[in-house]
Amino acid sequence: MRFKLTFLFLLINGVGFSQVNNEQWLDIMLTNYEYPFEVEYIEIDAQKQKLKMAYMDINKARNNGKTIMLLHGKNFNGAYWETTINALTTVGYRIIVPDQIGFGKSSKPDSYQYSFQALAKNTKAILDSLGISKTAVLGHSMGGMLATRFALMYPEVTEKLILENPIGLEDWKLVVPYQTIDQWYAAELKKTAESIKAYQLKYYYDGKWKSEYDQWVQLLSGWTLNSDYPLIAWNAALTYDMIFNQPVLYEFKNIKCPTLLIIGTRDRTALGKALVPEKVRPTMGLYSELGKKTHQKIPNSELVEIENVGHLPHIESFEEFIDPLKTFLRK
Repeated sequence: MRFKLTFLFLLINGVGFSQVNNEQWLDIMLTNYEYPFEVEYIEIDAQKQKLKMAYMDINKARNNGKTIMLLHGKNFNGAYWETTINALTTVGYRIIVPDQIGFGKSSKPDSYQYSFQALAKNTKAILDSLGISKTAVLGHSMGGMLATRFALMYPEVTEKLILENPIGLEDWKLVVPYQTIDQWYAAELKKTAESIKAYQLKYYYDGKWKSEYDQWVQLLSGWTLNSDYPLIAWNAALTYDMIFNQPVLYEFKNIKCPTLLIIGTRDRTALGKALVPEKVRPTMGLYSELGKKTHQKIPNSELVEIENVGHLPHIESFEEFIDPLKTFLRK
């Protein structure tokens, strides 16, 4: 399927701002949204198409010889790592921050068979192009599932693994009714600025909103104003299917490198929670329990629990996140 931005829509939106909810119209590759650091691209030749994969490479010239790669979550892109990047550059790290295919400033394919293996391979291609043979890997949310798969596929590359409130610590297929890609797609098409904020307010921040969170809503809601939004929604549906059907928790025991789990214990994120009976919902996404269970499964792992913090410790409670991360990286 092909979704093309119409000339009429451009005329209506003028310089790219919609009056709806005072939200900024964003183009499909976020070319009108500035990232905190220079963005570079690598060409990915996959599945009979050439795709552009964006990444930031920070502190490449004056570093301590150590690299860390930061992998974003499903509802985000590399830009939300800005404070983490700034903190890690002060201690000398070179930092690689990809936008996965289908996200941020990277290509949104009309058709792509998403798998964590494919995303890991794409990510490895960035490291190869830069001549990086060893790196620590930090993944948040969906990025935690990807970081796990990367560490399993490339143990010789992954020096350390850090999982920040990763999703996929439980197998939702056991309780959530199967959803077709068309069903995920239909749900994505209904999203608005209001619904996106309501979801984040409830599941990420426990009903306590701060103005600095607005930007992460706007990065998603700005796309809903774009006539190409169906293509973005289609890619989102495909990645939901990947997350739901490709669990990594059964392979935690095979992780070889030192691993740190940073868990905000207030988190209740769980895919498909709205689709299960009401009595089942309270049993899903219990990170205060899931963190401990995962710690027991991963050899040579450490667990840092952050009380009264939700799905985004590096946004909601940065100091409690960055201090144990720095300590772990120094070991």
